[in-house]
Amino acid sequence: MGPAIDHQPESGLAANAKRRTATIRDVISVDVEDYFHAEAFAKVVARSDWDQRVARVELNTKRILELFSRLKVRGTFFVLGWVAERYPGLVKEIAAAGHELACHSYWHRLICTLQPEEFREDTKRAKDLVEQSSGQAIYGYRAPTFGVRVDTLWALEILVELGFTYDSSIFPIHHDRYGIPHSPRQPFRVVTASGPIVEYPMTTFRLWSEHNLPVGGGGYLRLLPWWYTQLGLDRARKERIPVIAYIHPWEIDPSQPRLNPGVKTRIRHYTNLGKTFDRLATLLHSGEFTSFNESGLAAMAKDYDISAWRQNGSR
Repeated sequence: MGPAIDHQPESGLAANAKRRTATIRDVISVDVEDYFHAEAFAKVVARSDWDQRVARVELNTKRILELFSRLKVRGTFFVLGWVAERYPGLVKEIAAAGHELACHSYWHRLICTLQPEEFREDTKRAKDLVEQSSGQAIYGYRAPTFGVRVDTLWALEILVELGFTYDSSIFPIHHDRYGIPHSPRQPFRVVTASGPIVEYPMTTFRLWSEHNLPVGGGGYLRLLPWWYTQLGLDRARKERIPVIAYIHPWEIDPSQPRLNPGVKTRIRHYTNLGKTFDRLATLLHSGEFTSFNESGLAAMAKDYDISAWRQNGSR
């Protein structure tokens, strides 16, 4: 007797879908930039003065690499082109440890301040530098300060033209600098005139309203109490929202030089620097974290029409 033949192909597809869902894991990402690269300091530290600043990005990134190694975690490192150009050995070390390399622009400028051709040149320069330093092709991009907003959606088409297959720059929240609050909360695919690109929105959760609350990364991990982070992670997972966490190397560095950008920025930037490393370790213990390219999240992405966003023309 020959092998049994499945005459119901949809059952096989369902099984495959279950297997894909089972392999979906949380993502940990690192935006590799120094303390003086933060947009909050753009008016305090001129880019022409960056080379004169005391750099700490190499030391802090290596601390994160050591933590990831100890916990057997691989992540995605969105490297600033400026950093890759000056610390190619650091980029090589990230790649040698088995992590995914990705692009975080060259000059850390907000997309909304750039013309399309300026954005293209900046992004290509950074991509080339990270690829040359790491020896691996890169496919992911994250804008400085999550700068893909309704008024900068044109950047997605340029990313496709430059060979990127995914972006992680949209935050579905209200914020004074970024965000598209009505965007999907799960991975989605945008079809541009140049081809498709998958968008991995940052993690949000909901409590008693339809307002999205941010969780699991950067200032939200550093500034807010751990009970908030744990609540948000639990809620997001219950809602089947992928956890996409992120950290900046300067956020684990309480010894970094202090700048004077104003009270609001001082509070945002310097609060709880001494607690963030331990919180990052606790976060990584809370789930099974990996890089974007190993996460399986692309299987969740469905085509999403963003034309209505463009028509509205508002954030």
